[in-house]
Amino acid sequence: MFTSPVCSLTDMLGGEYTEYVRRAAAFFGVTDADALIREKVAFYPEHVQRENDRLLRKVGTQVLPAFDDPSDGAATSAFSKALHKNAAPLSGYGCYRLGEDGRLYLLGKSEHYHASLGHAFPGYRLVDRARRLGIPNATHNTTRGYITRLLEKRLSDAAGGGYRVVNLETGSLGVEAGVKQMLSRFYKLVAISDTPPYSGRVPVFLVMADDHGGREGNYHGTTVLTQTMRGLWPDFAKRLEDANICRVVPVLPNNAADFREKLTAYNRPPYKVAGFLHELVMMNYGAVRLSDAYIREVYALCRETDTPTLCDEIQTGMWYDGLFLFLQYGISPDMAVIGKGFPGGEYPASRLLVRESCDRLNLFGALVTNGQEELASLSYLITMRFAEENGTELTRLGTLFEDGMRDLAVQYAGVVSHAEGRGHLAALHFRDTEEAARFAKLLNARCIDASAQLYKTHCPPAVLFKPPVIASEAVLRYILTACADALDGMKG
Repeated sequence: MFTSPVCSLTDMLGGEYTEYVRRAAAFFGVTDADALIREKVAFYPEHVQRENDRLLRKVGTQVLPAFDDPSDGAATSAFSKALHKNAAPLSGYGCYRLGEDGRLYLLGKSEHYHASLGHAFPGYRLVDRARRLGIPNATHNTTRGYITRLLEKRLSDAAGGGYRVVNLETGSLGVEAGVKQMLSRFYKLVAISDTPPYSGRVPVFLVMADDHGGREGNYHGTTVLTQTMRGLWPDFAKRLEDANICRVVPVLPNNAADFREKLTAYNRPPYKVAGFLHELVMMNYGAVRLSDAYIREVYALCRETDTPTLCDEIQTGMWYDGLFLFLQYGISPDMAVIGKGFPGGEYPASRLLVRESCDRLNLFGALVTNGQEELASLSYLITMRFAEENGTELTRLGTLFEDGMRDLAVQYAGVVSHAEGRGHLAALHFRDTEEAARFAKLLNARCIDASAQLYKTHCPPAVLFKPPVIASEAVLRYILTACADALDGMKG
């Protein structure tokens, strides 16, 4: 079972700070402030863990009458077409969501990859207590609160030390802030800035390619520039390149020779490589996993050529022992971006960790008004505390799930091409898109969330999984058994 930390706000945030919070709350008329800061909360008690396992037998069953609501809202046409009201949440608990159709769904991919601790995680009750004390979520860049400042230090320490932290809202904004740090070595942020060291050179961004050498392999958010990196806005991207404003060059996954060739070619005038952006498990490209040897070799090349590295851990952060997957690779990126799993879906809250050598923007260069939210920072600290105390168990369960997926690929080799991913972040690759779609449909019919990744031209036909960190061995084996049942049906 998982270890359940038992903490009060005083335990989490320190006695001196919470005493001042108590006094401030009393000033505003909060009569139970002392109890709110001192009463302890069990993060994931044994009876909650057992209830999570017990609910497995209800997955896919009708536990309530369907909520038959005719309204589809007022979304844009694209969002309206993608809506599945049947699975929209009425409530959630642990690894489960109760849909509007009255059926119980299992979170096979942590909602959309961000509910690291599932739903209604008991440890987040500390956030409710902080709110009752009057600790405000809304603050400002110039009044970053104690909890946010505490989190900044703990994130830097957890990542190996020496990082500065920019507080943002979404992963897209986190990566964009990193891209702007890279651009600032080529272009002035404001007219009075010093001349950048590579002024006059054309910045070139190296990103992960798809298997055909195109741009579809990477995903770093939804801002315009990062969308061009994955092949969107092609006419706009071409105009940028034709005008020698900037250039994007894809590098083949796990091909160090290709990386070296392109790094060398684009470190010659008029170009200069502005940076290398990558994930470690490419969840938007079939969960392809970059190898340890590849990453270490290309990081060495980047150090030799003054090429900043940005490790995008929006997907991987919090799902591995040590919080940051890059620590298991033995690398130290110049920048790292986290979000999604760290606040556990409680808040949109990302962070850019940046080395001093890459810290080049002024306050307004990466400004996000709501990035300093205190309760969001507390959610980070709670999630981190749980994951840090359960690192060994996360590794054990991640290995079990990864091995189970690889066993399925061997057992059903006639249908499955191979398994990809690392730990909880996993995918089964199929021989064609029809088989992948059929497999996902069979799992979805059993109310198990799994996504068929079929929307990219050159993406391998893959079905993706990412169970919550709190998923027990029983939950993971349930998913693996359901996969085997679906594959049995496909063989027949």
